[in-house]
Amino acid sequence: MKKLIAILLVLTMVLSGCGQTNEGTDDSSSTSENVDNTESAESKVGTTVDLKLFIAQPRFREIYENYIDQFAAEYEEETGVKVTYSLEMPSADTAPEILKTRLSTKDDLDVFMFHAINEKAQYYKAGYLEDLSSEPWVADLYDSAKQAVTYEEKVVGLPLESLTWGMLYNKDLFNELGIEPALTLSELKTNSEKITAAGKTPFLAAYNEAWIPQLFLPLTVGAYVNSSHPDFIDKMNANESSFEEISEMFNVIDYVHANANTNGLEIGGTDGCAEFASGDYGMWVQGPWFSATILEANPDFNLGVAPLPVNEDSQASMINASVSTTLGVCSYSENKEVAKALVAYFLNPETSTEFFAACQFNPISQIHTFDTYPWIGEAIAYMEEGKSYLDPSIPQAVKDESGKALQGYYSDTASADDVIMALDEAWTIFNEVNQ
Repeated sequence: MKKLIAILLVLTMVLSGCGQTNEGTDDSSSTSENVDNTESAESKVGTTVDLKLFIAQPRFREIYENYIDQFAAEYEEETGVKVTYSLEMPSADTAPEILKTRLSTKDDLDVFMFHAINEKAQYYKAGYLEDLSSEPWVADLYDSAKQAVTYEEKVVGLPLESLTWGMLYNKDLFNELGIEPALTLSELKTNSEKITAAGKTPFLAAYNEAWIPQLFLPLTVGAYVNSSHPDFIDKMNANESSFEEISEMFNVIDYVHANANTNGLEIGGTDGCAEFASGDYGMWVQGPWFSATILEANPDFNLGVAPLPVNEDSQASMINASVSTTLGVCSYSENKEVAKALVAYFLNPETSTEFFAACQFNPISQIHTFDTYPWIGEAIAYMEEGKSYLDPSIPQAVKDESGKALQGYYSDTASADDVIMALDEAWTIFNEVNQ
């Protein structure tokens, strides 16, 4: 519990400095009339409500379906309203564009998943997110989690997955070789040489899904913004800089690629988990959100979490702290009463702990009573030393472009200059559309 309190205090301090302003939502009188009519209809015994759900975590499909089925059974027993649902679970690669299309064309949608740090401002200003500030579960949120899902003093989503991540490593292999996680690029190279000498591969490359190589972007940008280039994001938002300013990020990207398996573009996330669980690799630039899948492949695997070094400045090696996976209620949903009830059920005091533990999510509310996992405690230790930062606010469109651009880079169809040009262009377009 002391460690849990420590991480919450650190996240609260980090997040408290990251407030943003809102330009208002686009609520219309016709929408209000629809809400009044549908909510009164939903309250009638014998009514059937069909929810359309968009949750981009296909690896947890069975857990979500079982939990939503449980909600539907309890809701019908309590209200007499039968709840059916369709659950769309695209991969992380395709989800952002699919969701934007659903929202912009106002397709039938009731509850959807979004990234609290990267997308709440964009979706709220566009009028897609319902204000959930008055929901009872808000009072029990830890301050850090509440701030992460708050925009213009309104709670716009229910946080599910809080993250403390950087790089996964094979703790048993590290212990066997007598090495510790590196804090500088030269230390990372020394560790890699020892892993190679032991007949293992230093890094796992699993780049078939573009969102995985994309992970290098928040880790490198986060390290530079919180050390040598504190104003980089502000300048990019003002069209006053370029990724050329932090082109040294390719030093670690190139090193990892040169010391990994050569078939990385053929391996996706799930297969990557099985590969890493085999014990044949030392490190994987990946987050602990895959811990359940790794342990499913090898229950005895000893997983570690450490920062990714980006240069010779040990102070730049920090843990990335964030609240990502968040559930929102669609502002134009015709089933808001039931949609809000479903979202609230994910923080139901009697059932939420079981769901969060099954997904191996961190506690985000006072109602959660489960113990955290060893790798989370390891990340907390870095945070207690002040070695963490809030996930940098990079436009999702830029992140998406980075994944595709790096796939081209790894396949030798794009140069570093091409990648920089693609990232700059994606950020410029984002500024034109959203400012």
